[in-house]
Amino acid sequence: MNIIDDVARFLEDFAPLRLAEDWDNVGLLVGDRQRPANRIMTCLTITPASAREAIAERADLIVAHHPLPFTAQRRLTTDTHDGRLLWDLIGAGVSIYSPHTAFDSAREGINQRLAEGLGLMEIAPLVPSVQAFAERAGSASHVPLLGAGRYGRLGEPITLAKLAERAKAFLSIEQLQRVGAADQTIHRVAIACGSGGELLAAARQAGCECLLTGEARFHTCLESEAAGVALLLAGHYATERFGVERLAEVLASRFAEITVWASRQERDPLAWS
Repeated sequence: MNIIDDVARFLEDFAPLRLAEDWDNVGLLVGDRQRPANRIMTCLTITPASAREAIAERADLIVAHHPLPFTAQRRLTTDTHDGRLLWDLIGAGVSIYSPHTAFDSAREGINQRLAEGLGLMEIAPLVPSVQAFAERAGSASHVPLLGAGRYGRLGEPITLAKLAERAKAFLSIEQLQRVGAADQTIHRVAIACGSGGELLAAARQAGCECLLTGEARFHTCLESEAAGVALLLAGHYATERFGVERLAEVLASRFAEITVWASRQERDPLAWS
């Protein structure tokens, strides 16, 4: 019989917590490591709908990309949104694990999968992790450089419009926003899932003509336009949700005796009208 600790240890190896950003809250956030783990649900964010699903489906563990709790809690009551979710889940015996930015940056994490999904070659991190540099320097064996974001080159140059179509096909979305001329030629592409506008400077330094991310501030879009680096904004949900679906497949493969599924109730809160 597998216990919560078995799954947590696997996830800590799959998406090493040392890769997480300093401001993040990752790892096992709620639960008892010695409790059985028979049913696991993955999701992007714990919402009232996904929490109800986990409880109704008798999940022992939720692996949520976005942490809950995210910030320190001085009290746990049902007076707040997060407090109500935590109270209900704890009452039902549901543990919570969040890999968040560690999963974004992992060797088989969301940004790597995005880069591969777009057909990029010679993929490398936009911002290599300091720890990875240290490990590589101190080891005779090869340690892959990991870190925030990814970038790589296309097999052959294409227009921004065609790159947008490729991104939409991979992410199974109908629309995205762009900054830049549709006929702009793209050779090198940077990737930053979720809200990755802060990696624009790194993308430019890496010689990329385009940064694909989920969302960016208006002033980042203006900066992008002025710098001549195109932006493709595919939505925070779209650039990360597919990752937790793949993570469910990974967990199901590793723990064949555990029932694992990606939340069926989770939806993107943003819609076009």
